[in-house]
Amino acid sequence: WHASIKCAPFEMLYGRKCRAPICWDQVGKRVIEGLEMIEVTNAKVAIAKEKLKEARTRQKSYADKHRRALEFQTGDHVFLKVSPARGVRRFGIKGKLSPRFIGPFEILDRVGEVSYRLALPPQLSHVHDVFHVSILRGYKYHPLHVITYPLGQIRTDLSYE
Repeated sequence: WHASIKCAPFEMLYGRKCRAPICWDQVGKRVIEGLEMIEVTNAKVAIAKEKLKEARTRQKSYADKHRRALEFQTGDHVFLKVSPARGVRRFGIKGKLSPRFIGPFEILDRVGEVSYRLALPPQLSHVHDVFHVSILRGYKYHPLHVITYPLGQIRTDLSYE
């Protein structure tokens, strides 16, 4: 049973129910031939298309509940989501407690409908600079986000006074 077409795929394809091993000794009904068969097949294809269209709109309504329309402007700052598998290979970030988002990066321009080109730092020059909107998070600048430490003299072992 297929929920989208409201019948079994075998039944949709062949126009009859599939014979299970229990009913193999029973004789089925005769096969329709000629113009009747073409008309029945065309009617079943039309029904299947209609039911698939209904299923597609129903599934789209469920999926749209979780989607959010994001648009960024040139010059905005965004965070970039780093997946654990890709983080090790591309961004050099590894470990369970590694950050899920890196950045913020400035948006240089919009590429296509849902992709943006980011200004990446030189250490990420090996990464392609165009990203899909689904892996970007908006960033609003706030002065409390910037922490400055008064560093004195930095030693060669990277310790300071």
